[in-house]
Amino acid sequence: MKIFKILFITILGFSSAIIADSGDVALFTVNNTWMLVATILVFIMHLGFATLESGLTRAKNTVNILFKNVSIIAIGILTYALCGFNLMYPGEFNGFFGFAGMGIASPDGAGGLIDYADGAYTYFTDFIFQAMFAATAATIVSGAVAERIKLGSFLIFSTIYVALIYPIAGSWTWGAGWLDAKGFHDFAGSTLVHGVGGWAALIGAYTLGPRLGKYSRNGNIKPIMGHNMPLATIGVLLLWFGWYGFNGGSVLSADPGGVSLVFVTTTLAAAAGVIGAMLTSWIISKKPDLSMILNGSLAGLVGITAGADCISPMNSVIVGFIAGIIVVISVMQFDKIKIDDPVGAISVHLVCGIWGTLAVGIFSPDYHLGVQALGVISYGVFCLVGAVILFQVIKILLGLRVSEEEEIIGLDIGEHDMESYAGFQIFTVE
Repeated sequence: MKIFKILFITILGFSSAIIADSGDVALFTVNNTWMLVATILVFIMHLGFATLESGLTRAKNTVNILFKNVSIIAIGILTYALCGFNLMYPGEFNGFFGFAGMGIASPDGAGGLIDYADGAYTYFTDFIFQAMFAATAATIVSGAVAERIKLGSFLIFSTIYVALIYPIAGSWTWGAGWLDAKGFHDFAGSTLVHGVGGWAALIGAYTLGPRLGKYSRNGNIKPIMGHNMPLATIGVLLLWFGWYGFNGGSVLSADPGGVSLVFVTTTLAAAAGVIGAMLTSWIISKKPDLSMILNGSLAGLVGITAGADCISPMNSVIVGFIAGIIVVISVMQFDKIKIDDPVGAISVHLVCGIWGTLAVGIFSPDYHLGVQALGVISYGVFCLVGAVILFQVIKILLGLRVSEEEEIIGLDIGEHDMESYAGFQIFTVE
Protein backbone atom coordinates (compact mmCIF):
# COMPACT_ATOMS: atom_id res chain seq x y z
CA MET A 1 0.00 0.00 0.00
CA LYS A 2 2.82 2.39 0.82
CA ILE A 3 4.34 1.86 -2.64
CA PHE A 4 0.97 2.61 -4.33
CA LYS A 5 0.55 5.72 -2.18
CA ILE A 6 4.00 7.03 -3.14
CA LEU A 7 3.27 6.25 -6.82
CA PHE A 8 -0.11 8.05 -6.66
CA ILE A 9 1.40 11.15 -5.07
CA THR A 10 4.18 11.18 -7.68
CA ILE A 11 1.73 10.90 -10.61
CA LEU A 12 -0.53 13.59 -9.09
CA GLY A 13 2.40 15.95 -8.62
CA PHE A 14 3.64 15.34 -12.16
CA SER A 15 0.15 15.96 -13.59
CA SER A 16 -0.22 19.17 -11.62
CA ALA A 17 3.11 20.38 -12.96
CA ILE A 18 1.98 19.67 -16.53
CA ILE A 19 -1.31 21.53 -15.95
CA ALA A 20 0.54 24.47 -14.39
CA ASP A 21 3.02 24.57 -17.26
CA SER A 22 0.15 24.40 -19.77
CA GLY A 23 -1.56 27.31 -18.04
CA ASP A 24 1.63 29.37 -18.18
CA VAL A 25 2.09 28.59 -21.88
CA ALA A 26 -1.54 29.44 -22.65
CA LEU A 27 -1.32 32.77 -20.82
CA PHE A 28 2.00 33.55 -22.51
CA THR A 29 0.45 32.79 -25.91
CA VAL A 30 -2.57 35.02 -25.26
CA ASN A 31 -0.39 37.88 -24.01
CA ASN A 32 1.99 37.61 -26.94
CA THR A 33 -0.83 37.38 -29.48
CA TRP A 34 -2.49 40.53 -28.12
CA MET A 35 0.83 42.40 -28.31
CA LEU A 36 1.18 41.42 -31.97
CA VAL A 37 -2.41 42.47 -32.70
CA ALA A 38 -1.65 45.80 -31.01
CA THR A 39 1.44 46.11 -33.23
CA ILE A 40 -0.76 45.69 -36.31
CA LEU A 41 -3.11 48.41 -35.01
CA VAL A 42 -0.21 50.83 -34.47
CA PHE A 43 1.02 50.06 -37.98
CA ILE A 44 -2.41 51.01 -39.34
CA MET A 45 -1.96 54.43 -37.72
CA HIS A 46 0.63 55.21 -40.40
CA LEU A 47 -2.09 54.88 -43.01
CA GLY A 48 -4.12 57.28 -40.89
CA PHE A 49 -1.27 59.81 -40.78
CA ALA A 50 -0.77 59.53 -44.55
CA THR A 51 -4.44 60.11 -45.42
CA LEU A 52 -4.92 62.85 -42.82
CA GLU A 53 -1.87 64.81 -43.94
CA SER A 54 -2.62 64.47 -47.65
CA GLY A 55 -6.27 65.42 -47.09
CA LEU A 56 -5.41 68.57 -45.13
CA THR A 57 -2.85 69.76 -47.70
CA ARG A 58 -3.14 70.67 -51.36
CA ALA A 59 -3.55 68.12 -54.14
CA LYS A 60 -0.30 69.21 -55.81
CA ASN A 61 1.70 67.86 -52.86
CA THR A 62 -0.09 64.54 -52.31
CA VAL A 63 2.55 62.26 -53.85
CA ASN A 64 5.19 63.96 -51.71
CA ILE A 65 3.14 63.47 -48.51
CA LEU A 66 2.52 59.81 -49.26
CA PHE A 67 6.16 59.21 -50.22
CA LYS A 68 7.36 60.65 -46.91
CA ASN A 69 4.89 58.65 -44.83
CA VAL A 70 5.78 55.35 -46.45
CA SER A 71 9.51 56.11 -46.23
CA ILE A 72 9.25 56.97 -42.54
CA ILE A 73 7.90 53.52 -41.73
CA ALA A 74 10.93 51.91 -43.36
CA ILE A 75 13.40 54.37 -41.80
CA GLY A 76 11.89 54.02 -38.34
CA ILE A 77 11.88 50.24 -38.32
CA LEU A 78 15.36 49.80 -39.79
CA THR A 79 17.09 52.40 -37.59
CA TYR A 80 15.33 50.99 -34.55
CA ALA A 81 16.65 47.54 -35.43
CA LEU A 82 20.14 48.87 -36.09
CA CYS A 83 20.63 50.89 -32.92
CA GLY A 84 17.40 52.40 -31.52
CA PHE A 85 16.13 49.40 -29.57
CA ASN A 86 19.43 48.90 -27.77
CA LEU A 87 19.74 52.62 -27.03
CA MET A 88 16.25 52.73 -25.56
CA TYR A 89 16.53 49.51 -23.54
CA PRO A 90 20.25 49.16 -22.78
CA GLY A 91 19.90 47.23 -19.53
CA GLU A 92 22.21 48.47 -16.80
CA PHE A 93 23.38 52.03 -17.51
CA ASN A 94 23.99 55.36 -15.80
CA GLY A 95 20.39 56.52 -16.12
CA PHE A 96 21.07 59.03 -18.89
CA PHE A 97 22.73 57.03 -21.66
CA GLY A 98 23.59 53.43 -22.44
CA PHE A 99 24.00 51.18 -25.45
CA ALA A 100 23.64 47.42 -25.67
CA GLY A 101 25.22 47.09 -29.13
CA MET A 102 24.30 47.19 -32.81
CA GLY A 103 21.46 45.12 -34.20
CA ILE A 104 18.89 42.89 -32.51
CA ALA A 105 19.35 39.31 -31.34
CA SER A 106 16.93 37.33 -29.22
CA PRO A 107 18.32 35.51 -26.16
CA ASP A 108 18.60 31.77 -26.71
CA GLY A 109 15.81 29.37 -25.78
CA ALA A 110 13.26 30.38 -23.18
CA GLY A 111 15.22 33.57 -22.47
CA GLY A 112 13.74 35.15 -25.56
CA LEU A 113 10.38 33.43 -25.22
CA ILE A 114 8.38 32.56 -22.10
CA ASP A 115 11.08 33.74 -19.69
CA TYR A 116 11.26 37.15 -21.39
CA ALA A 117 9.27 40.02 -19.80
CA ASP A 118 7.76 37.71 -17.14
CA GLY A 119 5.95 35.65 -19.75
CA ALA A 120 4.10 38.60 -21.30
CA TYR A 121 5.64 38.49 -24.78
CA THR A 122 8.77 37.46 -26.68
CA TYR A 123 11.91 39.47 -27.36
CA PHE A 124 10.99 39.92 -31.01
CA THR A 125 7.45 40.99 -30.15
CA ASP A 126 8.90 43.60 -27.82
CA PHE A 127 11.10 44.92 -30.61
CA ILE A 128 8.45 45.11 -33.34
CA PHE A 129 5.87 46.77 -31.06
CA GLN A 130 8.36 49.42 -29.96
CA ALA A 131 9.62 49.94 -33.53
CA MET A 132 6.15 51.10 -34.59
CA PHE A 133 6.28 53.79 -31.90
CA ALA A 134 9.67 54.98 -33.16
CA ALA A 135 8.34 55.44 -36.68
CA THR A 136 5.37 57.40 -35.31
CA ALA A 137 7.62 60.06 -33.75
CA ALA A 138 9.04 60.99 -37.17
CA THR A 139 5.62 60.95 -38.83
CA ILE A 140 4.49 63.76 -36.52
CA VAL A 141 7.18 66.02 -38.00
CA SER A 142 6.05 65.30 -41.56
CA GLY A 143 2.74 67.14 -41.28
CA ALA A 144 4.15 70.31 -39.73
CA VAL A 145 6.77 70.79 -42.47
CA ALA A 146 4.54 69.71 -45.34
CA GLU A 147 4.41 71.45 -48.73
CA ARG A 148 7.81 73.20 -48.60
CA ILE A 149 10.59 70.97 -47.24
CA LYS A 150 13.10 69.19 -49.47
CA LEU A 151 12.47 65.48 -49.52
CA GLY A 152 16.11 64.45 -49.06
CA SER A 153 16.64 66.88 -46.19
CA PHE A 154 13.52 65.62 -44.43
CA LEU A 155 14.54 61.98 -44.79
CA ILE A 156 18.03 62.65 -43.44
CA PHE A 157 16.58 64.52 -40.45
CA SER A 158 14.09 61.72 -39.76
CA THR A 159 16.77 59.04 -39.93
CA ILE A 160 19.05 60.75 -37.39
CA TYR A 161 16.25 61.89 -35.10
CA VAL A 162 14.64 58.46 -34.88
CA ALA A 163 17.97 56.65 -34.63
CA LEU A 164 19.38 58.78 -31.80
CA ILE A 165 17.17 61.45 -30.22
CA TYR A 166 14.00 59.39 -29.79
CA PRO A 167 15.56 56.25 -28.23
CA ILE A 168 17.89 58.16 -25.91
CA ALA A 169 14.95 60.24 -24.67
CA GLY A 170 12.82 57.12 -24.34
CA SER A 171 15.45 55.34 -22.27
CA TRP A 172 15.11 57.94 -19.50
CA THR A 173 11.65 56.59 -18.67
CA TRP A 174 10.81 53.37 -20.48
CA GLY A 175 14.38 52.09 -20.29
CA ALA A 176 14.43 52.44 -16.48
CA GLY A 177 16.50 55.62 -16.63
CA TRP A 178 16.73 58.65 -14.36
CA LEU A 179 13.21 59.99 -14.92
CA ASP A 180 11.71 56.59 -14.22
CA ALA A 181 13.66 56.50 -10.95
CA LYS A 182 12.12 59.84 -9.98
CA GLY A 183 8.58 58.52 -10.56
CA PHE A 184 7.81 60.19 -13.90
CA HIS A 185 4.89 58.46 -15.62
CA ASP A 186 4.09 58.43 -19.32
CA PHE A 187 2.08 55.32 -19.99
CA ALA A 188 2.05 55.25 -23.81
CA GLY A 189 3.89 58.37 -24.89
CA SER A 190 2.09 61.73 -24.60
CA THR A 191 5.60 63.14 -24.15
CA LEU A 192 7.92 60.26 -25.07
CA VAL A 193 6.37 59.87 -28.54
CA HIS A 194 4.07 62.80 -29.27
CA GLY A 195 6.07 65.41 -27.38
CA VAL A 196 9.39 64.22 -28.80
CA GLY A 197 7.96 64.40 -32.32
CA GLY A 198 6.13 67.64 -31.54
CA TRP A 199 9.25 69.55 -30.46
CA ALA A 200 10.95 68.59 -33.72
CA ALA A 201 7.82 69.62 -35.63
CA LEU A 202 7.89 73.04 -33.96
CA ILE A 203 11.54 73.66 -34.81
CA GLY A 204 11.04 72.39 -38.36
CA ALA A 205 8.06 74.65 -39.06
CA TYR A 206 9.80 77.66 -37.51
CA THR A 207 13.08 77.09 -39.38
CA LEU A 208 11.37 76.61 -42.74
CA GLY A 209 9.04 79.57 -42.41
CA PRO A 210 5.46 79.70 -43.72
CA ARG A 211 4.23 78.50 -47.09
CA LEU A 212 4.03 81.05 -49.89
CA GLY A 213 0.85 83.09 -49.60
CA LYS A 214 -0.02 81.94 -46.10
CA TYR A 215 0.42 85.39 -44.57
CA SER A 216 -0.05 88.67 -46.44
CA ARG A 217 2.35 91.58 -46.14
CA ASN A 218 -0.02 93.39 -43.79
CA GLY A 219 -0.05 90.38 -41.47
CA ASN A 220 -3.43 88.93 -42.41
CA ILE A 221 -3.81 85.14 -42.32
CA LYS A 222 -4.85 83.54 -45.59
CA PRO A 223 -6.27 80.06 -44.99
CA ILE A 224 -4.85 77.40 -47.32
CA MET A 225 -7.54 74.77 -47.43
CA GLY A 226 -6.95 71.04 -47.57
CA HIS A 227 -7.99 69.48 -50.86
CA ASN A 228 -9.83 66.40 -49.59
CA MET A 229 -11.76 66.48 -46.32
CA PRO A 230 -13.22 62.95 -46.76
CA LEU A 231 -9.65 61.65 -46.94
CA ALA A 232 -8.70 63.64 -43.83
CA THR A 233 -11.72 62.25 -41.97
CA ILE A 234 -10.82 58.69 -42.93
CA GLY A 235 -7.31 59.36 -41.66
CA VAL A 236 -8.50 60.52 -38.26
CA LEU A 237 -10.83 57.56 -37.82
CA LEU A 238 -7.99 55.21 -38.78
CA LEU A 239 -5.80 56.90 -36.19
CA TRP A 240 -8.50 56.56 -33.54
CA PHE A 241 -8.86 52.90 -34.46
CA GLY A 242 -5.10 52.32 -34.30
CA TRP A 243 -4.89 54.08 -30.96
CA TYR A 244 -6.50 51.06 -29.31
CA GLY A 245 -3.27 49.25 -30.12
CA PHE A 246 -1.11 52.24 -29.24
CA ASN A 247 -2.61 52.55 -25.75
CA GLY A 248 -4.06 49.08 -25.30
CA GLY A 249 -0.80 47.41 -26.28
CA SER A 250 1.08 49.58 -23.79
CA VAL A 251 -0.47 47.51 -20.99
CA LEU A 252 2.23 45.06 -22.19
CA SER A 253 0.00 42.06 -21.64
CA ALA A 254 -3.54 40.89 -22.32
CA ASP A 255 -4.56 41.61 -18.72
CA PRO A 256 -8.37 41.92 -18.94
CA GLY A 257 -8.68 44.66 -16.33
CA GLY A 258 -5.83 46.77 -17.63
CA VAL A 259 -6.72 46.55 -21.32
CA SER A 260 -10.42 47.18 -20.68
CA LEU A 261 -9.72 50.29 -18.60
CA VAL A 262 -7.36 51.69 -21.23
CA PHE A 263 -9.89 51.09 -24.02
CA VAL A 264 -12.53 52.99 -22.06
CA THR A 265 -10.36 55.96 -21.05
CA THR A 266 -8.98 56.22 -24.59
CA THR A 267 -12.45 56.24 -26.14
CA LEU A 268 -13.97 58.69 -23.68
CA ALA A 269 -11.09 61.14 -24.02
CA ALA A 270 -11.27 61.07 -27.82
CA ALA A 271 -15.02 61.63 -27.78
CA ALA A 272 -14.70 64.47 -25.28
CA GLY A 273 -11.96 66.01 -27.42
CA VAL A 274 -14.36 66.19 -30.34
CA ILE A 275 -16.97 67.96 -28.23
CA GLY A 276 -14.45 70.35 -26.69
CA ALA A 277 -13.08 71.34 -30.10
CA MET A 278 -16.57 71.58 -31.59
CA LEU A 279 -17.85 73.99 -28.97
CA THR A 280 -14.69 76.08 -28.93
CA SER A 281 -14.38 76.49 -32.69
CA TRP A 282 -18.13 77.11 -33.09
CA ILE A 283 -18.07 79.84 -30.44
CA ILE A 284 -14.94 81.54 -31.79
CA SER A 285 -15.52 81.19 -35.53
CA LYS A 286 -19.33 81.22 -35.48
CA LYS A 287 -19.27 78.22 -37.81
CA PRO A 288 -18.62 74.52 -37.05
CA ASP A 289 -15.21 73.57 -38.47
CA LEU A 290 -14.66 69.93 -39.52
CA SER A 291 -10.87 70.20 -39.40
CA MET A 292 -11.07 71.40 -35.80
CA ILE A 293 -13.16 68.47 -34.57
CA LEU A 294 -10.88 66.06 -36.42
CA ASN A 295 -7.92 67.50 -34.56
CA GLY A 296 -10.07 67.59 -31.42
CA SER A 297 -10.39 63.82 -31.43
CA LEU A 298 -6.63 63.45 -31.87
CA ALA A 299 -6.06 66.01 -29.12
CA GLY A 300 -8.14 63.92 -26.74
CA LEU A 301 -6.24 60.80 -27.72
CA VAL A 302 -2.83 62.42 -27.25
CA GLY A 303 -4.00 63.97 -23.98
CA ILE A 304 -5.03 60.68 -22.39
CA THR A 305 -2.09 58.65 -23.70
CA ALA A 306 0.16 59.46 -20.73
CA GLY A 307 -2.41 58.46 -18.12
CA ALA A 308 -4.76 56.02 -19.83
CA ASP A 309 -3.87 53.39 -17.24
CA CYS A 310 -4.16 55.54 -14.10
CA ILE A 311 -6.80 58.23 -14.79
CA SER A 312 -10.40 57.25 -14.04
CA PRO A 313 -12.93 57.03 -16.90
CA MET A 314 -14.83 60.15 -15.83
CA ASN A 315 -11.63 62.13 -15.34
CA SER A 316 -10.53 61.01 -18.80
CA VAL A 317 -13.56 62.89 -20.14
CA ILE A 318 -12.24 66.05 -18.49
CA VAL A 319 -8.74 65.46 -19.89
CA GLY A 320 -10.08 64.94 -23.40
CA PHE A 321 -12.51 67.86 -23.25
CA ILE A 322 -9.80 70.29 -22.13
CA ALA A 323 -7.46 68.93 -24.84
CA GLY A 324 -10.17 69.67 -27.42
CA ILE A 325 -10.38 73.27 -26.21
CA ILE A 326 -6.60 73.63 -26.08
CA VAL A 327 -6.01 72.39 -29.62
CA VAL A 328 -8.36 74.94 -31.19
CA ILE A 329 -6.83 77.86 -29.29
CA SER A 330 -3.31 76.57 -29.98
CA VAL A 331 -3.87 76.28 -33.74
CA MET A 332 -5.11 79.86 -33.83
CA GLN A 333 -2.26 81.17 -31.69
CA PHE A 334 0.43 79.53 -33.83
CA ASP A 335 -1.18 81.16 -36.86
CA LYS A 336 -1.04 84.53 -35.13
CA ILE A 337 2.70 84.23 -34.51
CA LYS A 338 3.16 83.05 -38.11
CA ILE A 339 4.29 79.49 -37.46
CA ASP A 340 2.67 77.68 -40.36
CA ASP A 341 1.60 74.15 -39.49
CA PRO A 342 -0.55 72.81 -42.35
CA VAL A 343 -2.16 70.00 -40.34
CA GLY A 344 -2.05 71.28 -36.75
CA ALA A 345 0.54 68.68 -35.74
CA ILE A 346 2.33 70.94 -33.26
CA SER A 347 -0.90 71.78 -31.45
CA VAL A 348 -2.14 68.20 -31.39
CA HIS A 349 1.04 66.36 -30.48
CA LEU A 350 3.20 68.85 -28.62
CA VAL A 351 0.75 71.14 -26.84
CA CYS A 352 -1.78 68.44 -25.99
CA GLY A 353 1.04 66.02 -25.19
CA ILE A 354 2.27 68.47 -22.56
CA TRP A 355 -1.25 68.80 -21.19
CA GLY A 356 -1.74 65.04 -21.02
CA THR A 357 1.55 64.49 -19.24
CA LEU A 358 0.74 67.13 -16.63
CA ALA A 359 -2.80 65.74 -16.30
CA VAL A 360 -1.33 62.55 -14.84
CA GLY A 361 -0.07 64.56 -11.86
CA ILE A 362 -3.41 66.37 -11.56
CA PHE A 363 -5.86 63.46 -11.83
CA SER A 364 -3.89 60.48 -10.51
CA PRO A 365 -3.06 60.31 -6.78
CA ASP A 366 -0.13 57.99 -7.53
CA TYR A 367 1.97 60.59 -9.35
CA HIS A 368 3.19 64.09 -8.64
CA LEU A 369 2.65 67.16 -10.79
CA GLY A 370 6.14 68.48 -10.07
CA VAL A 371 7.79 65.31 -11.34
CA GLN A 372 5.57 65.31 -14.43
CA ALA A 373 6.55 68.92 -15.10
CA LEU A 374 10.23 68.01 -14.69
CA GLY A 375 9.80 65.34 -17.35
CA VAL A 376 8.10 67.74 -19.76
CA ILE A 377 10.87 70.34 -19.33
CA SER A 378 13.68 67.78 -19.59
CA TYR A 379 12.35 66.29 -22.80
CA GLY A 380 11.64 69.75 -24.17
CA VAL A 381 15.21 70.97 -23.65
CA PHE A 382 16.79 67.79 -25.02
CA CYS A 383 14.58 67.58 -28.10
CA LEU A 384 14.73 71.31 -28.84
CA VAL A 385 18.53 71.31 -28.78
CA GLY A 386 18.73 68.13 -30.84
CA ALA A 387 16.23 69.34 -33.45
CA VAL A 388 17.82 72.80 -33.75
CA ILE A 389 21.26 71.31 -34.32
CA LEU A 390 20.03 68.79 -36.88
CA PHE A 391 17.91 71.24 -38.86
CA GLN A 392 20.61 73.91 -38.89
CA VAL A 393 23.35 71.53 -40.01
CA ILE A 394 21.14 70.11 -42.77
CA LYS A 395 20.13 73.63 -43.80
CA ILE A 396 23.78 74.68 -44.14
CA LEU A 397 24.91 71.54 -45.95
CA LEU A 398 21.94 70.67 -48.15
CA GLY A 399 19.31 73.34 -47.74
CA LEU A 400 15.87 72.75 -46.23
CA ARG A 401 13.33 74.46 -48.42
CA VAL A 402 12.42 73.80 -52.03
CA SER A 403 12.66 76.62 -54.55
CA GLU A 404 9.81 79.09 -54.95
CA GLU A 405 9.08 77.67 -58.38
CA GLU A 406 8.83 74.11 -57.01
CA GLU A 407 6.56 75.25 -54.21
CA ILE A 408 4.23 77.00 -56.66
CA ILE A 409 3.91 74.09 -59.08
CA GLY A 410 3.81 71.60 -56.22
CA LEU A 411 6.26 69.10 -54.78
CA ASP A 412 4.68 66.23 -56.71
CA ILE A 413 6.07 67.66 -59.95
CA GLY A 414 9.03 69.49 -58.44
CA GLU A 415 10.40 66.60 -56.34
CA HIS A 416 8.94 63.51 -57.99
CA ASP A 417 7.90 64.45 -61.53
CA MET A 418 4.62 62.68 -60.81
CA GLU A 419 0.97 63.66 -60.46
CA SER A 420 -1.30 62.50 -57.66
CA TYR A 421 -4.40 63.00 -59.80
CA ALA A 422 -3.27 62.47 -63.37
CA GLY A 423 -5.08 64.54 -65.98
CA PHE A 424 -6.22 67.32 -63.63
CA GLN A 425 -4.81 70.83 -63.31
CA ILE A 426 -4.12 70.93 -59.58
CA PHE A 427 -1.69 73.77 -58.93
CA THR A 428 -2.33 77.47 -58.63
CA VAL A 429 0.03 80.40 -58.71
CA GLU A 430 0.11 82.07 -55.31
